[in-house]
Amino acid sequence: MLHSIKRLVSRIRSSHDCSAGTFANFGFKRDTRIMKLPVSLWFGSSLRDQLRTLANFRTATLACSIAALTVIGAGSALAQADCPRGDLDKAYCDRNGDLVADAPADPKQLVNPSTLIFAYTPVEDPAVYTRVWDGFIKHMEKVTGKKVVFFPVQSNSAQIEAMRSGRLHIAGVNTGANPIAVNCAGFVPFAIMGTKEGTFGYEMEIIVPADSPIKTPADLKGKKLAFTAPTSNSGFKAPSAILESEFNLKAERDFTPVFSGKHDNSVLGVANKDYDAAAVANEVMFRMFERKVVDKAKIRTIYKSETFPTTGYGHAHNLDPALVAKIKEAFFSFPWEGSALKAEFKTEDRFVPITYQKDWSVIRKIDAATGVKYSCK
Repeated sequence: MLHSIKRLVSRIRSSHDCSAGTFANFGFKRDTRIMKLPVSLWFGSSLRDQLRTLANFRTATLACSIAALTVIGAGSALAQADCPRGDLDKAYCDRNGDLVADAPADPKQLVNPSTLIFAYTPVEDPAVYTRVWDGFIKHMEKVTGKKVVFFPVQSNSAQIEAMRSGRLHIAGVNTGANPIAVNCAGFVPFAIMGTKEGTFGYEMEIIVPADSPIKTPADLKGKKLAFTAPTSNSGFKAPSAILESEFNLKAERDFTPVFSGKHDNSVLGVANKDYDAAAVANEVMFRMFERKVVDKAKIRTIYKSETFPTTGYGHAHNLDPALVAKIKEAFFSFPWEGSALKAEFKTEDRFVPITYQKDWSVIRKIDAATGVKYSCK
């Protein structure tokens, strides 16, 4: 697939400069006008022209709501002005070249909060995952000696904004949003759910109703295809690149794109025939099958991608190193057997170490092919 994606690069217009800030409004209140921006940048100029008429468009194009957050880190940004950083925001440094933010050089900028806030990626029903993560939260409290609170976020933008502004300390960030969190919020991923063999990951699948006449992605022409959100790898970026490079299918020209908001919404939408097809992360779909949220007999797969890394777990870059060591210990020492995590994530049985530089290389290549720039301004 990567070979196909590379062929796409030459056909990407320079105007598709989807900065990381354009992916969301980075706040807790959804502004659908701003969320149209990444869609217009991918699909063409029509929505972009409409957005230019909005009063808040200049704010969206300059910062996509990150501008408001830059004030929070202005002092840090100035302090970090003269350091290597690669694609990282000016608030961060990357002196060792590992592509993630270094801990602040000034000890006074390190934080060691009495209460740690943890958030899991907002893929599915937050209430379900509050219960699933309860045992892990208690384990982390025991290892770190601190109170740990589970924070159920409703969107990727809210999660990233919370970490950038210092309100979130530990997070599980979905595949596609990892590069944005790393470069714009100082997120430092270090673990992923896996097995004792060290394997991990998921695939993007394009699904249709079981009795649909659609047999291959080529049959999507003239149909309605559901994506999840512009930040999603499997729910938007990867399928968009694959459909154009491998099947010469472009959104709006060849099929009607819609956004469901979450993978579970897309799966349910296909099962209920609200959508002709949808691009989803199969790990989410499989968990829905296991919980009997949806009948798998109602769904059929017409395309399956190569394996991608799944949710990455990490910490805010400015946590005290001694605290970071304890957080990592909590992840890698968590007893999975008999836990709610094991009951929910049936194929995984541990957290395994990863690095953003190595394990997110395929995602960065997809982003490069689709014109994504990790710029927070």
